[in-house]
Amino acid sequence: MLQPGDQAPEFSLPDADLERVNLEQYRDNSHLVLYFYPKDDTPGCTIEALEFTDLQPEFEALHTQVLGISKDNCSSHGSFRDKHGINVRLLADPEGEVCNAYHVWREKEAHGEKRMGIVRSTFVVDKGGKIRHALYDIKPKGHAAEILELVRNL
Repeated sequence: MLQPGDQAPEFSLPDADLERVNLEQYRDNSHLVLYFYPKDDTPGCTIEALEFTDLQPEFEALHTQVLGISKDNCSSHGSFRDKHGINVRLLADPEGEVCNAYHVWREKEAHGEKRMGIVRSTFVVDKGGKIRHALYDIKPKGHAAEILELVRNL
């Protein structure tokens, strides 16, 4: 698992509009909140995305960009974004390479069944590319406000 002080793993992923987004483009310009979520258009993931959307102006005032990452494809992200009015950039990692690099792709147990899935996790990355906060297995409701407080204290 990644820890505060670790260098954030590099990534280059497409967003819902097929535009490539990578860690390097934010270096020295803004902090990043990378939140990994299990699946587009599910109740918890919708709550989390909408809360980050509602707080987007406050994150931007703190020179912080918010990026959501899941294994859903770009088309799914676009539908999810448009259906709910989400303004956070959603990045597609269908091969799971970035999920693996951030150690969020793990075996999970639900209803007595074990299967692989994304453990809902969030990373606050400073302008220098260092992880300042690494939160694994979080709950979606109220999470965006908690992350905003962490960013305020960078």
